[in-house]
Amino acid sequence: QVQLVESGGGLVQAGGSLRLSCAASGSIVSINAMGWYRQAPGKQRELVAGIISGGSTTYADSVKGRFTISRDNAANTVYLQMNSLKPEDTAIYYCNGRGTTGWNRRFDSWGQGTQVTVSS
Repeated sequence: QVQLVESGGGLVQAGGSLRLSCAASGSIVSINAMGWYRQAPGKQRELVAGIISGGSTTYADSVKGRFTISRDNAANTVYLQMNSLKPEDTAIYYCNGRGTTGWNRRFDSWGQGTQVTVSS
């Protein structure tokens, strides 16, 4: 199986920055897409940012210009740089990875989440 391990969450003041990391491990041949999702209390999980193997990225409108997703393919790691954080960004952030294992099987794996709390 493919496992994702997230790190980098924490408590910051509004206007501050955090960098989230997500490292994938297991019998991985390729990762086609990785992304960050978040879920705030009382709300549904939403896509924050995504990146595909070719490098194209997508962002939620609420984070455009503030968040940047990037990847290190050799390390099977994706990052989310979060700047100018707002209280509205408070949520549990989840990493997702999709790709192919060594047995030509697809995987779709999720991390356990990391808490990001932004105080006003």
